[in-house]
Formats: sequence, structure tokens, C-alpha cells
Amino acid sequence: MAPGTRLYLAIALGGALGSVARYLCALAGIALLGPDFPFATLGVNVAGSFLIGLYAALTGPDGRLFATPAMRHGVMAGFCGGFTTFSVFSLESIRLLDAGEWALALGYVGLSAAIWLPAAWLGDRLGRRLNRPPGS
Repeated sequence: MAPGTRLYLAIALGGALGSVARYLCALAGIALLGPDFPFATLGVNVAGSFLIGLYAALTGPDGRLFATPAMRHGVMAGFCGGFTTFSVFSLESIRLLDAGEWALALGYVGLSAAIWLPAAWLGDRLGRRLNRPPGS
């Protein structure tokens, strides 16, 4: 196997799994909450932000979990990249604006930024806490 091939395959597999998971969440969100507001996109971006923060902390140089470079990139760039939906988020925001739903669009953008960043921070902090030796 050529150098780097394992890394690229891990990213591709992670991306495929993340994309399928995002699509299934979108279907579930529409089925449960309706199509009027992109709740599923909001939710996967919060979950993905939390997951990438947690995994990065747990598998970093001081982390409690060992992960090869292929595993780290497969989860972080692959799965989280495929699972989170910033391109879909952008398109949904534009569609809300085009529909004249200015307040809803601005609320969606503001709410998204307000909860994605804290979710990534929370995941990172939880991972760092889990990395501490017992009793410290």
C-alpha cells in the first residue's frame, strides 16, 4: 500500500459514514418535527461540534485514548466532516432569506453559532477532564 493510502481510505470511509448518518438524521428530523425549520441540521452540527472536540481531546498527545493518525483523521476529517452540514446550513439559510423569512433565517444563523461553538468547547473540556489521571 502506498504511503498515505491508509489515511485517505480512513477519511473516505469516515466521510461516507458521516454523510449517511447526517442523511438519516435529516429524514428523522423531518419525520418527527416537520420541514418548516431545519432542526436536523442544527442538531447534527451541535452533535458533530461536540464529537470533534471530545475526540480531539481524548486522542491528542496527552489523551487517554490511543488513535493512529488514520483513525484520528478518519473520525475528525472524515466522519465529523461528512456528518456536519455547513454547506447545507448555508443553503438552508439562503432559502429562508429567499422565502422572506428574515427573522427565522437570522435566528437560525445566530442560534447555530451560539450553540455549535459551546458544543465544541464542551466536548474538548470533557475530553481533557477524562484524560486526567484518577484522583487529580
